[in-house]
Amino acid sequence: MRAAARHERGQAAVEVVGMLPLLFLVTFAVCQVLVAGLAHEAAHHAAQAGAMAILQDGDAVAQARAAAPDWSRRRMDVSVSGHTVRVRVTPPSLVPGLGRLLASSSSASAGPS
Repeated sequence: MRAAARHERGQAAVEVVGMLPLLFLVTFAVCQVLVAGLAHEAAHHAAQAGAMAILQDGDAVAQARAAAPDWSRRRMDVSVSGHTVRVRVTPPSLVPGLGRLLASSSSASAGPS
């Protein structure tokens, strides 16, 4: 009986160790999706701030960058065309190229051109 119980405990430990890579991948994927969601929110907020700056005769690019969180400013592209502000934010990623795939864009308009 004791030998069988020891064998089952050993098997459970092996199964747990075997599941660790899968658990790591799932955790990484969930974190990456959350960071991509933050990038989308940062892009949307920055675009809205840029559009408001246009309405107030301010610098739309500077206001869009100022409205963004610190981590996203160096990963942000801001363009202004007429009364429309477009912002693209690339989220950070440990996997090269994955951030570019998950990049998020948002635009806001300050009214008719």
